[in-house]
Amino acid sequence: MGRKITVAVSTLNQWALDFEGNMTRIIQSIIEAREMGAVYRTGPELEIPGYSCEDHFFESDTFLHSWEVLLEIMKSPHSQNMLIDVGMPVQHFNVAYNCRVVFYNKKIILIRPKMLMCDDGNYRETRWFNGWTKPRQVEDFYLPRIISAVTGQHTVPFGDAVVSTRETCIGYEICEELWNPRSTHIDLSLSGVEIIVNGSGSYIQLRKAHITTDLIRNASFKAGGLYMFSNLRGCDGQRVWWSGNSAIALNGDIVARGKQFLLSDVEVTIATIDLEDIRSYRMALRSRCTLGSSAPLYPRISLDIELSNRRDIFTASHPPIEWIYHSPEEEIALGPASWLWDYLRRSGQGGFFLPLSGGVDSSSSACIIHSMCRMVVHAIEHGEAQVLHDVRKILADPDYTPRKAAELCNRLLVTCYMGSENSSNETRQRASKLANQIGSYHLEINIDGAVSALLTIFNLVTGLNPKFRTQGGCPRQNLALQNIQARIRMVLSYLFAQLMLWVRNRPGGLLVLGSANVDESLRGYMTKYDCSSADVNPIGGISKTDLRGFLKYAMEKFHIPILSEIISAPPTAELEPLQGGQLAQTDEQDMGMTYSELSEFGRLRKQAACGPYSMFCKLVASWRNECAPKEVSDKVKHFFRCYAINRHKMTVLTPSVHMESYSPDDNRFDHRPFLYRANWSWQFKAIDDELDRITRQASHQKPDPIEPPEQKTRSESYGKLPLDKQQSSPMTFGSSDALPTHETVTTNGISGACSSGNICTLEKVTNMPLKKSHSTGYHKSQINVMGKIKDRTGIPV
Repeated sequence: MGRKITVAVSTLNQWALDFEGNMTRIIQSIIEAREMGAVYRTGPELEIPGYSCEDHFFESDTFLHSWEVLLEIMKSPHSQNMLIDVGMPVQHFNVAYNCRVVFYNKKIILIRPKMLMCDDGNYRETRWFNGWTKPRQVEDFYLPRIISAVTGQHTVPFGDAVVSTRETCIGYEICEELWNPRSTHIDLSLSGVEIIVNGSGSYIQLRKAHITTDLIRNASFKAGGLYMFSNLRGCDGQRVWWSGNSAIALNGDIVARGKQFLLSDVEVTIATIDLEDIRSYRMALRSRCTLGSSAPLYPRISLDIELSNRRDIFTASHPPIEWIYHSPEEEIALGPASWLWDYLRRSGQGGFFLPLSGGVDSSSSACIIHSMCRMVVHAIEHGEAQVLHDVRKILADPDYTPRKAAELCNRLLVTCYMGSENSSNETRQRASKLANQIGSYHLEINIDGAVSALLTIFNLVTGLNPKFRTQGGCPRQNLALQNIQARIRMVLSYLFAQLMLWVRNRPGGLLVLGSANVDESLRGYMTKYDCSSADVNPIGGISKTDLRGFLKYAMEKFHIPILSEIISAPPTAELEPLQGGQLAQTDEQDMGMTYSELSEFGRLRKQAACGPYSMFCKLVASWRNECAPKEVSDKVKHFFRCYAINRHKMTVLTPSVHMESYSPDDNRFDHRPFLYRANWSWQFKAIDDELDRITRQASHQKPDPIEPPEQKTRSESYGKLPLDKQQSSPMTFGSSDALPTHETVTTNGISGACSSGNICTLEKVTNMPLKKSHSTGYHKSQINVMGKIKDRTGIPV
């Protein structure tokens, strides 16, 4: 009868601008699809140049080389007698589009441009591409001469069309077109399209794998049909990990899927389906048939071929399968590990160097490397020749084959406990035991001599000796003495990273690993240019809470018993002197908030898009059983003060794999200022007003209207409020240095700095009289209201 077809989706680990490597992987996927019996092959979004070319999409070279690669793929003997589409950028009438190019036997059938761009999260597609805004319309596209010389074509259809073969019809969506509220797969289905193909670039976030799966399944459920979803996988040069999970769905069921985490560069997933199953499913949906009978048609590009085999009576269709998801702990174990493997093999370095403190964060980074080694050994045991080649290249040992993860970890990871007089024996022992159990090459050094040398220089210049607060020093001295230890560790880390392979008689250097989690980055609870300023940070997109869960998982899965002690130990920076040999400093005490509270602040700030006032209103309700409204007010204000004075640290944040949806990484994901007014005067006044209304209601007093006509506006009232009523009491902050904030007022080119806790007006700065207003005495814009809060140096902001 000839109604069954076998189709293939490709999952590729591409690399931005690696045209030769990308071409090789595309052709390899075509070869594998053919060997598995597929007659149609599709691939991920922008697979020819790589998705993350970014501003290289402004360069004509990127478009030229993409056409050159397409030509080589079309000419390949492996591409003949198979319908294929690939993803690449195309310029049409001097506008750049993100396209699928469909070809068969050295003839381009259709160029289908993406219609809806993605600009949320880590995506910035409209910076480089425009969406096709002419639905169900095609235009002539004039092919480059190098293509015409081979195909004999001068123009091909460009636009929103479908491809019609003798027995079926194929339509296209590209990535965001599946996610948006008006996805075109419904219109395509109503127009008689039976196979819908989606080339995508979707990255991992914790606990989000089900979203893509549900979208693919539902796209084929509501109106019937076959949905082919092909996704990128790996690190192609950016902070994201493309999450794989390519899949094929039929009439609401997943019938084939690829893996989420795999070290293979090429994975091909096929499914054999019966076209009659689509037709009978659709005809049973009577309301769909009613809509379909009047649906507008898409332009159809006819292709005179058959994808089915007339003698397919003994060919079995693929049955539905169950999709099993990874737990968040497994995603942490596998996602950052896979990203680090790609980063290592493509960076040309020889391994990693990690300052190992024996705490949760650095131990998590170490365990992720151990997980990476386990994945590498597993891949080699299952015949992944490319992985073995990469291992031998990294280690500069052409005959080496790893047998155990700990053995490989010893070659790839150098850990170092950098102790001082403020370090405890417990953390030193925990670091040593962890290194022994995961197999890393471990060192122990003491940094006191280097710290003393720098303090001696300071004393020679100034004649002063700073002291810790426990020794009578002020907050600025205490902070400086903590930060110098942290920064010395960074300098030593890079020294050892550059020279340890020389010590071990191997070429190359090591990548320095960071260990600052996403919550500490959000809060700014880290020293600028300390060990957080590494080459890469495997945990920079993961919360402290999730890291604890990951270590519990690793303890059992990887058989690392010391992790039990590390999890139960109180988090501490160990930068202040011990008292009686015991810790005098803990992270949560220094921060003034717990890690669970910090995660909640982060999610509300980013995911719920809350400012201080909105966050306060939400938390008053959700924390009503734990905190009084006044406590919530204090916590919210404290968080935003800390966030503001430490935001500048995000400008030098170590690159980390994106995992958490409230990441403060301002490189791409979280675009906000890094210089804030830290007293948030207007916003905090709104919280105070709301708190006052809550208090009055609680005491059964009739609250004032929110903003009666006769009441002065908040802008007017600031001029008369006493200073101590405008801001809350001073707060001190945790172990992180902060820039002192100075307000500057400018008029007619004359400026003056106000850095004390007093009100400063232009009249004081410029000796110029100020024009008074009728309501407040002075106009709001002419008054600089300074708060009484202080940053960690003790200087008022």
